[in-house]
Amino acid sequence: MRAAGIRVQDVSEYTGSPEILDGRVKTLHPKIHGGLLAIRDKAEHREQMRHNGIENIDLVVVNLYPFRETAARTDASFSDVVEQIDIGGPSMVRSAAKNHAYVAVVVDPADYPGIIKEMDAQGAEISASTRFRLAQKAFAHTAAYDAAIAAYLAEREWHESGVKKIG
Repeated sequence: MRAAGIRVQDVSEYTGSPEILDGRVKTLHPKIHGGLLAIRDKAEHREQMRHNGIENIDLVVVNLYPFRETAARTDASFSDVVEQIDIGGPSMVRSAAKNHAYVAVVVDPADYPGIIKEMDAQGAEISASTRFRLAQKAFAHTAAYDAAIAAYLAEREWHESGVKKIG
């Protein structure tokens, strides 16, 4: 998106909070989720946003951590795989998709050209029908991501010496 000339702001710059815990916490912040979940035509939400210095977020583009790819590697340890379980990404995707009436969420790089074309044609706006289609895709994407994590964990069992693959 940045390469296409669309204004992009890094999360830590926007929130004023650095990534912490080796990057495990960066997007779980009220300025992010408030900007995604606010009902924009609700006066109380607008007032709470103003009071807390929260701005509307209109577009979220998230590429989740490569859990499946890491889990498929034969040289990846259990802890390597666990570190690729994205928390903030799916949270932002779900917040944006829930509030698709106001927010567009893009989880598939194959959608970038179409989104850019629509924004160029509509003065940086994304239509309600596109936002709804993107929300459908976003929820399917996070469901499949969580299903992959659940399947990976289901193939393992706990031992005092560590987690082992079953069979």
